[in-house]
Amino acid sequence: MAYIAHIREKDGKIQTVHEHLKEVKEGCEQLGGKIGASHLAGLAGWLHDLGKNTTAFRNYIQLAVAAAKDEDASKAPKRGSVDHSTAGGRLIYRRYHKKSTKQAEKMAAEWIANCIISHHQGLRDFIDPGKTSPFLKRVDEQKEADIEQGYEQANVVFFEQHTEAELDAYFAKAAVELEQLVAVMKKYKLPRITCSLLIKYIFSCLIDADRTNSRQFEEEEAAEQAEDYGPFFKRSYDALMRKLGEMDEAEDADHPINRLRREMSLQCDAFALRPSGIYTLSIPTGGGKTLASLRYALKHAIETGKQRIIYIVPYTTIIEQNAQEIRDILQENDMILEHHSNVIEEPNPLENPAEAEAYDVRRKKIKLAKDTWDRPIIFTTMVQFLNTFYAKGTRNVRRLHQLSNAVIIFDEVQSVPIKCISLFNAALNFLHAFGRSSLLLCTATQPALDGVKHRLYLKEDAEMIENLDEVGRSFKRVEIVDRTTPSGWKAEELADFVLDRMDEIDSTLVILNTKSAVRKLFAELEERQKSGDCDARLFHLSTNMCAAHRKDVLKELREALAAEEKERVICVSTQLIEAGVNISFECVVRSLAGLDSIAQAAGRCNRHGKDVIRNVYIMKSADEVLTHLKEISIGAEQTQRILDDMKENPKLYGGELLSKAAMQAYFKYYFALIKEEMLYPVPKLDTNKHIFGLLEKNSDYAEGYERKYGKAPELESLSALATAEQYFEVISQVARTVLVPYNEEARELILDLNGELKAGELGVLLRKLQPYVVNIYEHEFRKLDKNGDIQYLLHGEVLALRETAYSEQFGVETDGEGEWSSAIIG
Repeated sequence: MAYIAHIREKDGKIQTVHEHLKEVKEGCEQLGGKIGASHLAGLAGWLHDLGKNTTAFRNYIQLAVAAAKDEDASKAPKRGSVDHSTAGGRLIYRRYHKKSTKQAEKMAAEWIANCIISHHQGLRDFIDPGKTSPFLKRVDEQKEADIEQGYEQANVVFFEQHTEAELDAYFAKAAVELEQLVAVMKKYKLPRITCSLLIKYIFSCLIDADRTNSRQFEEEEAAEQAEDYGPFFKRSYDALMRKLGEMDEAEDADHPINRLRREMSLQCDAFALRPSGIYTLSIPTGGGKTLASLRYALKHAIETGKQRIIYIVPYTTIIEQNAQEIRDILQENDMILEHHSNVIEEPNPLENPAEAEAYDVRRKKIKLAKDTWDRPIIFTTMVQFLNTFYAKGTRNVRRLHQLSNAVIIFDEVQSVPIKCISLFNAALNFLHAFGRSSLLLCTATQPALDGVKHRLYLKEDAEMIENLDEVGRSFKRVEIVDRTTPSGWKAEELADFVLDRMDEIDSTLVILNTKSAVRKLFAELEERQKSGDCDARLFHLSTNMCAAHRKDVLKELREALAAEEKERVICVSTQLIEAGVNISFECVVRSLAGLDSIAQAAGRCNRHGKDVIRNVYIMKSADEVLTHLKEISIGAEQTQRILDDMKENPKLYGGELLSKAAMQAYFKYYFALIKEEMLYPVPKLDTNKHIFGLLEKNSDYAEGYERKYGKAPELESLSALATAEQYFEVISQVARTVLVPYNEEARELILDLNGELKAGELGVLLRKLQPYVVNIYEHEFRKLDKNGDIQYLLHGEVLALRETAYSEQFGVETDGEGEWSSAIIG
């Protein structure tokens, strides 16, 4: 009698376990083959649902389907009540681990078995914080009669369909693959954490092949061959070259800045012929790196047969801006996927059933593409990228294999959160060494990731742009003027300084490190406006304003700056304006911060080089309290150190604060002070524990296991995969998320949350509310709550601000010190 893997809902057709295992095995082989792990992944696919070859599971699935058909939940068996994922892992472990003395065979058995037993919940710890082995308990120690009985029956059924020699020969090939992967690790001198990433890659192949096969059976779709995107990349390269040709014919094409942009774009084109590797693109701010990097990526993809191009960006604002720019050029929207938290799916147009059906199909395809990243060009965030490697569960890791054989462009790479740097470097080294991907670090302020302890393995001569310092001098649009003083500037003094500058120019941007300092200066300038001492239009920006609010203010600001009859403008902002905002002022004043931030701020001054050299002033605000903003505080101190060095020797670093040499010295000083922070500390576990160590040797817990049981664990793999995932989050949730009533749409959507919601409507509503979200610190939340300004919606699951606590000028009315520095959103 055939054993059942799935029963199709619409017609009751059965997919047998034999069919499902064979098809998932083939899918895994194809995905695993991209890094030379086709048999390791294939074996995980072949045995993942072995436990469905039992009478117990057949009865379970038939009962579940019957209950669903009768719409009688009382008849349905408890979901997951029959264990079907242990058997395959147990077979691999008992047959190939316990009976082998070879390290490669033991490791292969551990990796494959962990993927199999975990394919519904997420990878298990080999050794956990309790100094036990959840992995061993599952594959070897569980003695429950029903699990053991199911294991025996599943084995018998499997070996009725396949010979033992067939399985043994296949496993032997998997063990050889593992030896070859370890040899690559040794060749590149990669740390042990790479083994954890290899396990995750195999797991990714299994999750995607399993989910894809199940969906294809349910929807009666044939298995798809991997699409060849080569013709699309060729069309796209031609379209880009036509666009660049038009720019070369433009009226201002001979402007020195545009000539430099053209030269750097040509260098990127030539660099595309180089072999795959990890490279840097250090085009100065405003140098046209979006199109230059696209030119490299398209040509390199054509030359090397890469499957996709992936842009990783820190801020959703940059994604929307860059993706639209590229869409406008390529004109093939279906080939470009944006995957980030601001993407909103429109509600179902129920008034038009035909359109609704078409929309449902399209929405399903978009959702699937987000889960699988199955498009030739992807735009996503640093949060999504790091989650793919390190977040818990199965949804994120499913797309990890798509990062192999790709061109991956990291825009504003200096924005990688400090705690994630070692994990980021490990992921990129893995993708280069095993994934055969090319990785491009784009920023005007390269963060010297090859100089830290767990370093990034950049290629020799990794920089795409020749003579960077010369380019910097040719591109020079600003002069950095040091106005720092030990005591700092009060808001009144700073307002005087800004208004003095405005006697000579029409626009000034002031960037301060905290929301309260911004608020204080803005209030001071407003007073000057009332007394007639300030005739400029004032703008305020901070993360107390929701994304939609900031977008509207930036639109007004750009219009004011670009008006034929120029408006006089002063903008006071936190650092959110520094990256990804294409805007230009005649003068910038920046409160002391990291040198990379100073450089980004300078990029908002005389951005297109159309004026004479303009001034960017560095000062220290006396109104900032940086106690809780450690990274900004340390960065400011190290920038001051560079400034002091240059006061003593003005010729140091080529006499330029923003030179490559100065930036390298800054990051060397900065990283030396935060080296332990780069490993992702987990103080909740222990003061010395960090995620890098949990995924590396995990030696403390392994030694604890030995003390506890009086013997070393009989394992080659010791990493605490599940524990590391449990504590990993790119942006720590140290703040509360509240919905804000910024405009009429936001107010109506918040009201809708209080109404009766049909199935599926909540998700659509929350996605539409994404632009109306603000993150606030706990002490700010408590103050607002005490004043009665917080509404509790959906049984307290969702928080919304009352209208009286949100102003058109400042956003959320709080007096918090910290700037919610990540406009980094997932």
